Amino acid sequence: MTARGVPGRATLSPEIRGVRDGFEQRWTAEGWYRGETLARLLADAAADRRGGVPITFHSRTRKIEVLTVAEMYARGQRVAAGLAGLGLRHGNVIAIQLPNWAELAVCYAAAAVLGLVIVPVVPAYGTAEIRAIIRAGHVQTLVLASSWRGTAAAAVIAEVGGTAPLEHVIVVGEDPPTGSVPWRQLESANAGTIVDATAAIEGDEVCAVLFTSGTTAAPKGVQHSHHSLIAELRGSPTPPQDRPAAVSLQPFPPGHTAGLSALLGPLAHGVATHMMDHWNAEHALSIVMENGITALAGTPYFLGGILDAAEAGSGDVGSVRDVITGGAGVPSALVERADRHGWTVCRCYGLTEQPSLSAASRTDLLLTRSRSDGRPIAGNHVRIVDASARPAPIGSDGDIEAIGPEQCVGYVDPEDNARSFTDDGWLRTGDIGHIDSDGFLTVTDRRKDIIIRGGENISAREIEDLLAGHPAVAEVAVTALPDPTYGERVGAFVVLRNGHRLDLGEVQRHFAAAGLARQKTPEQLVIAESLPRTAAGKVKKYELRAGLDHALE
Repeated sequence: MTARGVPGRATLSPEIRGVRDGFEQRWTAEGWYRGETLARLLADAAADRRGGVPITFHSRTRKIEVLTVAEMYARGQRVAAGLAGLGLRHGNVIAIQLPNWAELAVCYAAAAVLGLVIVPVVPAYGTAEIRAIIRAGHVQTLVLASSWRGTAAAAVIAEVGGTAPLEHVIVVGEDPPTGSVPWRQLESANAGTIVDATAAIEGDEVCAVLFTSGTTAAPKGVQHSHHSLIAELRGSPTPPQDRPAAVSLQPFPPGHTAGLSALLGPLAHGVATHMMDHWNAEHALSIVMENGITALAGTPYFLGGILDAAEAGSGDVGSVRDVITGGAGVPSALVERADRHGWTVCRCYGLTEQPSLSAASRTDLLLTRSRSDGRPIAGNHVRIVDASARPAPIGSDGDIEAIGPEQCVGYVDPEDNARSFTDDGWLRTGDIGHIDSDGFLTVTDRRKDIIIRGGENISAREIEDLLAGHPAVAEVAVTALPDPTYGERVGAFVVLRNGHRLDLGEVQRHFAAAGLARQKTPEQLVIAESLPRTAAGKVKKYELRAGLDHALE
């Protein structure tokens, strides 16, 4: 295996690297970067009061499991020894497609101890996405569940097993397929063996690569260093770090930056945390009630689901005090509704590249918390620029650009860096918004053609590319359509080839055969005679959405 699996900051141009060096020197002087690594953070947390902090893993198909930070570290050391026995070394890349189970936390710990690069994979992803991530992320080892929600590891291995540069597949659960490495053996066979690469790991190395959206068309791997990820863990507004007795529910799925931060967060903040392996609103409500949850985080879909379940069954959510929400358009009505239940909901804004950029405070007025995304979090800076890259007037919409210590160190693909970073090192977020005279940021739109369904980012381009391959399709445009439950859903507008027919059932079969996650399948299909285009030939998607809204009235 190679000594290093991902290119890191080397993907940035020399000019941007020089600018970033200046920022990183400032962040070091300000105390954001302390030369710390995940391995050191984990070891220190296990040895002090944080060592006894419990992380509870809830499931409707498994027994509840409680893992303290100290136990996570001890088990992680044993698994690290097993991984070393397979030949994994500091800098190698491990992709982990597991639900929120204790084994996921242990695998993160093992990767930290060995200095591996973690690539979290959304459990719902199909084989097409997994193959793309293996290739784009330089993945050498893949960790899977033996079975998860109807998908067997054997079937996944049959599809992705020969994908270069993959060398090992580790399977968690019963009856691991022939040729795979059983997790149980990996952990139990190494009791008493300690492998620790802490001394060799440096804070500016890449420790995680997260993929922002669809991966079959153009995988976009975001690289975080130990420095940037730990800055996120320390600066995140959730759970509230000034509430020492807080008990937090973090329903984010693995595979996203929010899920990674939720699971590693107790290493930094030491707050008792509850995780779910699959979202279910009634189950979440029972966790809130049975465990006295005081802090919640999640997209509007999650929060609205808990409130719906509570109101439908007279559930008591009175223990909850502090709530952070973002990741999709947040209706002000949801914040106001939650306020009536005694929740103090604060909107926040971030992205995979810079996870916690701004957030409202619980001391802000309800009107502010429901209609803005707060002020930039300490260490982060935001600016709004117009079409000419000049500063936009206060209160005027423009493109949001950002910089801060938790910002990624670049993308795996140098071309993504060229598109996304300005000459002076700031990140072009691709979002549109404004800052008012009091310094509050409000995100009003997205430049990126991304559909956010229940907090899951879905690339419209990926859906278009797949649908365009259907023999009946001549032209296609995919866009986000409003959905009262998920926030947005996938809508497809199709111009058919002469003599062909197409319905939604056939589209669903086409996507299932391609191996894509079910939530990426279009949920509304409109057959159109033509697609409205600009003079440059670009489809005017806003006209498609407006036309559909009018048709549904």
